[in-house]
Amino acid sequence: MTEATGIVGEFLSLKEETDADILTMQCGDFYEFFGDDAELVAEELDLKVSQKSSHGSSYPMAGVPVADLTPYVSALVERGYRVAVADQHETADGHAREITRVVTPGTHLETGDASAQYLAAVVRHSGRDGDDYGLAFADVTTGQFQVTQLDAADVGAVLTELYTFAPAEVLPGPDLRNDDDFLDRLAERSDAAVTLHASASFEPGRARHRVRQHFGAETLDSVGIADDDAAIAAAGAVLAYVEETGVGTLAAVTRLQAYGAREHVALDATTQRNLELTETMQGDKSGSLFDTVDHTVTAAGGRLLRRWLQRPRRDRGELQRRQAAVAALTREAMARETIRETLSDAYDLERLASRATSGTADGRDLRAAQETLALLPQVADAVAQTERLADSPLADALSGADREAAASLAADLDDALVSDPPGTVTQGDLFRYGYDDSLDAVIDDHEAALEWLETLPRREKDRTGITHLSVDRNKTDGYYIQVGKSETDSVPDEYEEIKTLKNSKRYTIPELDEKERAVLRLEERRHDMEYELFEDLRARVAEHAPLLQDVGRTLAEVDALASLAVHAVENDWSRPEVTDGDELAIDAGRHPVVEQTTEFVPNDLYMDRDRQFLVVTGPNMSGKSTYMRQAALITLLAQTGSFVPARAATVGVVDGIYTRVGALDELAQGRSTFMVEMQELSNILHSATEDSLVILDEVGRGTATFDGISIAWAAVEYISTRIRCKTLFATHYHELTSLGDSLDTVQNVHVAADESDGDVTFLRTVRDGPTNRSYGVHVADLAGVPEPVVERSQEVLDRLRDDKAIEVRGSTGEGGTTQAVFDLSSGQFATGGQSERVETDGNPDASTDGERGETLDAETEAVLEELRDLDVNETPPVELLAKVQEWQAELDGE
Repeated sequence: MTEATGIVGEFLSLKEETDADILTMQCGDFYEFFGDDAELVAEELDLKVSQKSSHGSSYPMAGVPVADLTPYVSALVERGYRVAVADQHETADGHAREITRVVTPGTHLETGDASAQYLAAVVRHSGRDGDDYGLAFADVTTGQFQVTQLDAADVGAVLTELYTFAPAEVLPGPDLRNDDDFLDRLAERSDAAVTLHASASFEPGRARHRVRQHFGAETLDSVGIADDDAAIAAAGAVLAYVEETGVGTLAAVTRLQAYGAREHVALDATTQRNLELTETMQGDKSGSLFDTVDHTVTAAGGRLLRRWLQRPRRDRGELQRRQAAVAALTREAMARETIRETLSDAYDLERLASRATSGTADGRDLRAAQETLALLPQVADAVAQTERLADSPLADALSGADREAAASLAADLDDALVSDPPGTVTQGDLFRYGYDDSLDAVIDDHEAALEWLETLPRREKDRTGITHLSVDRNKTDGYYIQVGKSETDSVPDEYEEIKTLKNSKRYTIPELDEKERAVLRLEERRHDMEYELFEDLRARVAEHAPLLQDVGRTLAEVDALASLAVHAVENDWSRPEVTDGDELAIDAGRHPVVEQTTEFVPNDLYMDRDRQFLVVTGPNMSGKSTYMRQAALITLLAQTGSFVPARAATVGVVDGIYTRVGALDELAQGRSTFMVEMQELSNILHSATEDSLVILDEVGRGTATFDGISIAWAAVEYISTRIRCKTLFATHYHELTSLGDSLDTVQNVHVAADESDGDVTFLRTVRDGPTNRSYGVHVADLAGVPEPVVERSQEVLDRLRDDKAIEVRGSTGEGGTTQAVFDLSSGQFATGGQSERVETDGNPDASTDGERGETLDAETEAVLEELRDLDVNETPPVELLAKVQEWQAELDGE
């Protein structure tokens, strides 16, 4: 194919310069896509494809108007594409184009999602003291920038951080790009786009220089990461990537925040899913904890509340500060609602700051910033005028923002901008009269010229006597005088006809031509002056980005605290006592989400060092899982600074919450239920400390009964004697309840049920001691299992309880039935073929129409004898497993 020239050739040349997935190039009033990019965009966004000829060849072409580019780019980026934008500029020879920015999932400013949008870098670095992981997270829409360093042995913690921050885009360091295991695990936990950024950006020396250059020479020391090469490498790579994509938001990244593992409660990805913090097990937002407690009225407040839930704190001082603010807000209903009503008019200042620094903010954005800055004193006054709020930490939170500077900037913006600016910044009408003397002079001349044009029809009618005369303007004819055809014979000689219409004619006169040229000159001058003034104003706002961010974060915190107060009041939640002790005492606790849709039965819970491990038994569907989850959620809520769903609660600060509940979607990824169960159990056994809270539901159920009991037994022993953390352990293996007799810190509780006249009622009340029944057959009945199956299940269960024989019923396939009977008391089998039902009732001597079964062989009899004599409760799990393997070998004749 002949090489393309002209616009297509320029496009293809620019495409070779970028590693972006798609390029769009400005051509006058349109942004065009050519070749494969045009085909791709047309398919993704339903654009029409035409053909562009170049040097004898034809190329697919699709385009969008300049003013409409943003939503199209947003749609492509949300689908995971990286889009390069080439803008047009004037040169001495005409037009030229160059790539000015690359919009990626992690650097996209125009997102319509109020949630945080992080760009992440993750690095594995080998240092003198071993390997470490460095993580950096930047939200270019708000200027948030956080870094941490973790031990490379704890890759699970790295994946947890990536799951929690949920970045839109991840930059893996050079050592991780070929680590298939890490990338596979990342893909399981995240939908982030993975971008292979230049390896040089991760080099520690270069990254250290870049971080110091951006944040200041002393910043690394002041935030405590001067020796953390891995964290610095990740931070430097993020800064380099944002700069190289050209999105212009680095100026909004003004504060580097380093955080450590000890600041937050460890919540791995499995726990966050199991507790349904931000979405349910089915992936729905509705029904999650966040959805339940979120009453925020601002986007920034919602983001902050979500972050609090996903990253609970361990600092008692901070938790008590939040609690005190929530408590004050719960008791001042009128002030609380005044504050929330005021905040409902707030815009997202953090994102407006980023738009200002990137040069994408328009007049409406700056007016929104002004209006939101003006809300700060209103909120502060509402707090100051209410004694209980004025004496609470809420007042301290508001003092963190510079009210004087905020008021000054708000006043400047109000003096500059009209109350309702246009959506573009190049067409004038942005500034108030009186803002700039030179602009005012141009406006005066422009208004005078327009007034001359507005009064021209009246003057001409008076002068000529023509009644059907008007003056108008369009793009084709400019300004013109229009006269009805019935009076065209009366027009003066100086009228120059320019167009004939069906019922009228259009004319111009020298004075009109001259005035038109004057108006056009003045309009162009006015637009140019306003654009220059606006760029200057936007730059001054960008210089105040830290102020906008501080005010935005302050208002967001007030909103989040007020949201917690609203939920506490509406749902009768109480303020928990948060301590440094080991006690977890919950009086009449409830599940924060379940209580919204059911008449909830509250339950108590008490745990401490002497009662640290609770074995929870009870029927299926009776509420065991809910009871355990509510304990975890009450602990989590207390460590966000929230009130909790209980009459009263004392919560000793935990360093981590770990759960093992269900297999979720890992089966679709090729891992068995049991493998997932064991991997999650392994993570807990390796990660939990004596200060953790562990929730385990049905450990061992994914394998054979003996294996399951043995693993569950060993897990109870290990956690209760080695880790010694607070643990709730639900099980159907009633054998485990005996551990309460031999392990000091293990206690039994059960969910009670009432049985009378064959009917079972789940009381959903938790009581001390083990249960003696599972009521599985009753649950099967409730679940709609066919009645014959339920009746047969009950019959088998009754025989098992009475140690009677159980007959195995089946079909011979020839119209008859066959049965095998196992007598639990004698250990003998009997079989019958082509027979009527065998009625043995456990009596091996009962007569039948079939042949009597023979007694078991000597090997089987010996195994059964040993089994009868074995005390399962007194046999260690490992020894029990070995014995089972020995019996299997004997029965197989090995």
